[in-house]
Amino acid sequence: MTRRKTNGLIAAPFTPMHADGALNLEAIDGYAGWLHGNGVVGAFICGTTGEGTSLTLEERRQVAARWVAVAPSGLRVIVHVGGNSLADCRALTAHAASLGADSVACMAPFFFKIRNVAELVEWCAEVASAAPQLPFYYYHIPSMTGASVPVAEFLAAAANRIPNLVGVKYTFEDLEDYARCLRFADGRYDVLFGRDELLLSALSLGARGAVGSTYNFAAPQYRRLIDAFSRGDQRMAAVLQAQAVQMIDDCVKSGAHPIAAFKWLMSRVGLDCGPTRLPLMTITAVQAKALAAKLDALKDFSWNSREAVATRAST
Repeated sequence: MTRRKTNGLIAAPFTPMHADGALNLEAIDGYAGWLHGNGVVGAFICGTTGEGTSLTLEERRQVAARWVAVAPSGLRVIVHVGGNSLADCRALTAHAASLGADSVACMAPFFFKIRNVAELVEWCAEVASAAPQLPFYYYHIPSMTGASVPVAEFLAAAANRIPNLVGVKYTFEDLEDYARCLRFADGRYDVLFGRDELLLSALSLGARGAVGSTYNFAAPQYRRLIDAFSRGDQRMAAVLQAQAVQMIDDCVKSGAHPIAAFKWLMSRVGLDCGPTRLPLMTITAVQAKALAAKLDALKDFSWNSREAVATRAST
């Protein structure tokens, strides 16, 4: 199994929906080009941001098929297949392989919870074996799954048990464990960082790739941050990170669920993804108006743009 390292930003797309909550698959066509045009290198679909576990199995298949079919060259498609049913996870994995997806990722089950590293390895091994030639990522998000195991220990236990394991989507704040994952087996695995508000800290530890919700609408801001860090301008990198944290904080404190606030923000920057699906309540007009005022107060913030898409398409 060839293990390649990600360099750059992978967005975790929202699942576009019509006003009645039905899938809006047609919107994915422009969405894929939108991300690519704004410098994003991949799409991590049907994850937390994409409300994947609120979709039916058939809806998840449809979303995956559309993304793989329309993704432009240079935009990787990673299909999240996690859930509580092992059979469903395996079915989604096999389906992603049949589509020609770049890779799959799977979180731990979140009702009957993983208790230790051994159980997590067995779960991931069963899912990954449904498509043994397809690269597999473990999606670490203990805030949602309760699987609070040291991921570096998981890698050590899984290295010989899951041949197609290529990396981790690490969505947690334990930077010491994250650093151990980066160093494990001389940097063997692609350890994608998943906390947008801590990207600069992760870069300082050696991160090269990241997955995040806010890269959907603010990728240029984070690309500026990465460029500043790369050229050694720590002051500017810190300023750009602080701006991103303020934007995220405004959304989190809007009164709406953060995913609902972020999804609304997509329409504000030019790509309407529709409402959220219950149990997530769609942002209200009052909440949106107040949030818009706060976001308008941000100075020198770089949002995704249609101009970037047009420029990239013409080159």
